[in-house]
Amino acid sequence: MSDHITSARWVVTGIQDRHTPVIVDEGAVLSRDGEIVAVGSLEEMRHLSPGAAETAYPDHVMLPGFVNSHHHVGMTPLQLGSPDHALELWFASRIPGRKLDLYLDTLYSAFEMIASGVTTVAHIHGWMSGGYEAVHGAATKVLDAYRTIGMRASYSYALREQNRLVYEADEEFCARLPQPLAGQVAAYLQSQVLTFDEHMALFDQLTAENAGQALTRIQLAPANLHWVTDESLVEMNARSVRHGVPMHMHLLETAYQKEYARRRTGKTAVRHLYDLGVLSPRMTLGHGVWLNQEDIEIAADTGTCVCHNCSSNFRLRSGVAPLNAFEKHGLNVGMGLDEAGINDDRDMLQELRLVLRAHRVPGMDDADVPSCPQVLRMATEGGANTTAFGREIGRLDPGRRMDAVLINWKTATYPFQDPDIPMLDAVMQRAKQNAVDAVIVDGAVIYEDGRFTNVDRDAILEDIARHYAHPRTEEETARRQMGHDVFPHVKAFYDGYLGAETRTPFYAPSSAK
Repeated sequence: MSDHITSARWVVTGIQDRHTPVIVDEGAVLSRDGEIVAVGSLEEMRHLSPGAAETAYPDHVMLPGFVNSHHHVGMTPLQLGSPDHALELWFASRIPGRKLDLYLDTLYSAFEMIASGVTTVAHIHGWMSGGYEAVHGAATKVLDAYRTIGMRASYSYALREQNRLVYEADEEFCARLPQPLAGQVAAYLQSQVLTFDEHMALFDQLTAENAGQALTRIQLAPANLHWVTDESLVEMNARSVRHGVPMHMHLLETAYQKEYARRRTGKTAVRHLYDLGVLSPRMTLGHGVWLNQEDIEIAADTGTCVCHNCSSNFRLRSGVAPLNAFEKHGLNVGMGLDEAGINDDRDMLQELRLVLRAHRVPGMDDADVPSCPQVLRMATEGGANTTAFGREIGRLDPGRRMDAVLINWKTATYPFQDPDIPMLDAVMQRAKQNAVDAVIVDGAVIYEDGRFTNVDRDAILEDIARHYAHPRTEEETARRQMGHDVFPHVKAFYDGYLGAETRTPFYAPSSAK
């Protein structure tokens, strides 16, 4: 057995409640083979394990490693030529995006996440062409990248079996397109088809291949209500129960998805999922921007989790999720960076601040707006509960895995910080990536002093740059033209889709009258 003591000026083991972090001043964590054995003073840890190796971070705040609870790709859509359209148009605008080897692509975003303190990611994969073998090969590359860099990943390949481009059947949409565009789009969408049985076979194969891996787990992802049938949702839920794995489902990201659910089911999407019997603590609803009051109560009653993707919701004009209502009803809420954060990167420190600021509704009662401990809980324990690792991570408590981020207090607060501000509030609101001095996953340092211990970042970035220095292939050129040609038809599909629905927002940040 290998014992290690990691000490810091402050150790934040977790969050007791939305106002109270659990902090050990001049604290230390004793870990054994990547598992936390005890937390306390340095002297106490030395007494428990006299021969343990030691690493000291005397000017640092040690926090539980952050969990990015909703992630898809490495190279961002903007990098690949897709502007920040509204979500439904954005799907079409991404068709021209150039491809990159998924091992390199995954490492690219892993660099950004780890450098901001992310130790675990829920990687929701999808939108692949080429059939089962191609998808399995792609999934393997994603998983290999996380294992190589030393990051923890909860992986799923999202089930999409219908309505792949707009909120109606592929065949019906393509039938209204002019030729030859109709045939091109139909062939493109058909290339992404995996049957439900193939999706489940992929889950089974990846689960078997992942046996014995410490850093990666396999979970399930029904992609969104419009993308899956009721029968598939029920069967995936049954498989989730049998295998003891969670599910992550995009839901009610936009007002258009709210209207789709009404047209399909005659009720809200959440009520429909409840009636199907698929809501439970094993289900996470990604985004949840357009949940209404009853939906939130249903989620609370069933223990259903929500993943808040603040940057994505702003960028794609999806709306503002009612986070303050989620908190009042006691929902478990994680935090996701989605495709890219507000700065087109995966900076979790910045996302913490964005979530703090975005929900500061007018008024004077602090209970009405997010607190620093609450948001940190979202980025750690709340996010952990949405992944296949669950309570093994998310806090620095005995029995959990030793996943931590060390933030340099002097770097974060230089040249001055008044001590009247609580330490956690100051570090969350002021720390930037240059203050992240070390990141630990499963007891191993994977990032320190700006360098990755397992992968040469500069070499990987150079490989990516060389790839994109080549001109588009013939296939990429044709797909680029197809994407541009179909875009106006996708936009036309949604003309008048929302009707004249009256909306009463949870937040009222301004007034037209």
